[in-house]
Amino acid sequence: MQWQIDPTHSLIEFSVKHMMIATVRGRFTRFEGQVHLDPKNPEASYAEGSVDVSSIDTREPDRDAHLRSADFFDVEKFPRMTFRSTRVERVEGNRYRVAGELTIKDVTREVVFDVTDGGRMKDPWGNIRWGVSAVTRISRKDFGLTWNVALEAGGWLVGDDIKIEAELEAVLVQEQEQVQA
Repeated sequence: MQWQIDPTHSLIEFSVKHMMIATVRGRFTRFEGQVHLDPKNPEASYAEGSVDVSSIDTREPDRDAHLRSADFFDVEKFPRMTFRSTRVERVEGNRYRVAGELTIKDVTREVVFDVTDGGRMKDPWGNIRWGVSAVTRISRKDFGLTWNVALEAGGWLVGDDIKIEAELEAVLVQEQEQVQA
């Protein structure tokens, strides 16, 4: 079963410590992805997606411009980050662990998302939709995102630990094609 992520009903967010005392949150507003789900054997399923890094939004235009610069994401050279799953493991009930390759700035590392299957439902237009929540943590330094400023009182301006959360709604491709036909 092929599913297409619906970005208008989905969200990809991140959070990081600022000055070691507060959490700053942001999101990416342009992304795409697909999931091939094998309902009889979920472990054989796979997913892939990409994010337009220039769509970063932390609700502060100057910070967003800095994050787009060569100090961080360098969107001129590396406009997209990508994820491609390599294995799926059922944990319990509707919970899974999805491992895969995350690429940021041409650096690829394995990450593991804790995924919750939110279920499926037919929308008012006859499309089958599927909700999924996913969360992981990464070290930004592992991906070459090393810019920082030492604080006078000790510590760093930007934390290393990044929490990534995705709330995704996908549409079953075959159902969508049948409705439009």
